[in-house]
Amino acid sequence: MSEENITRIDLDGKEIILIGTAHVSKQSALQVKEVIEAEQPDSVCVELDEQRYESVKDKNKWENMDIFKVVKEKKATLLLMNMMISSFQNRVAKQFGIQPGQEMIQGIESASEIGAELVLADRNIQTTFSRIWRNIGLSGRAKLMMSIFYSIFNKEEISEEELEKMKSQDMLNTVMEEFTREFPRLKKPLIDERDQYLAQKIKKAPGDKVVAVLGAAHVPGIKREIYQENDFEKLSAVPKKSKVPKMIGWTIPIIILSVIAYTFYMNPSAGWQQTISWVLWNGGLSALGAAIALGHPLTVITAFLAAPFSSLNPLLAAGWFAGIVQAFIRKPHVSDFESLPDDVLSVKGFWDNKVTRILLIVVLTNIGSSLGTFIGGADVLRVFFDNLLS
Repeated sequence: MSEENITRIDLDGKEIILIGTAHVSKQSALQVKEVIEAEQPDSVCVELDEQRYESVKDKNKWENMDIFKVVKEKKATLLLMNMMISSFQNRVAKQFGIQPGQEMIQGIESASEIGAELVLADRNIQTTFSRIWRNIGLSGRAKLMMSIFYSIFNKEEISEEELEKMKSQDMLNTVMEEFTREFPRLKKPLIDERDQYLAQKIKKAPGDKVVAVLGAAHVPGIKREIYQENDFEKLSAVPKKSKVPKMIGWTIPIIILSVIAYTFYMNPSAGWQQTISWVLWNGGLSALGAAIALGHPLTVITAFLAAPFSSLNPLLAAGWFAGIVQAFIRKPHVSDFESLPDDVLSVKGFWDNKVTRILLIVVLTNIGSSLGTFIGGADVLRVFFDNLLS
């Protein structure tokens, strides 16, 4: 049995065997099978959380997704990010004729075959995304989405040599490598905190011998953190939302409405000019976002009508209304959910599939509405000051 990519740790009499894998490598899956059969561990830890484990077990996971619930619970952006990242992994796996995450699936199967206890060792993926999302700010979020989008739809194929190099990287980190260099704060929730979480889970796994199947990028951090005590509760906490964005979210509408009301009092003609500008900028750019996502005409109209009002209420978003209307008019069929794994491999697939089109409509409509708020708001103030000074 080859010891390449294997790290052995003796911790207070417990033998821990770390297997550093590439998440799209057939060789990694074979090595996982060989190591578990040879070592006969008491526990097998895999780099999965409960949600991803259920996805591996449930081959019909997409068919069971409630798209209305996703939109209403404001999870469209996170789900779209998740799909984009998965599409990169699936594209690489498809190129080499292997199953994405095959080494994790092999770890689960081998654990069952030898009667070892299976330990889901990774932190909840939504917690990781939430900690990333809250940590990088508004401009960082926009750049992150663009970085992921570009990385996924880059058509350049990956060589066998580059695939082997991926054994030194986590799949999420592979997608975001350049962005991580630009925004160092991304590394902490994406890699460092998960190293701590994984190390603590592995250390607490039952039995005297534990095999852990991990993306190779985590091995150096786990080797360091395995000797430390890490707090699960602290690592699992979703950061509280800052009150500043909420205050700004209410302050801007109050200022806009107050300025328009005062302008109407001073000069009704100018007040109507402000109102029309606000409606056109908000509605127009939101409708443009829905149109870019190839929304139904009624969806585009909904985006136009909803945005001027939703922009004045931080609890609402034009994209939610547009997304729900699109879902009613172009309700996804089972075939749309079944074809998701293949459709997310290309830009055309993202726009053609009814599920991802709804998500794109939500995101792009909201982006248009945000732009409309800033541009329309600026024009409202311009008209106000022009009349004030005249």
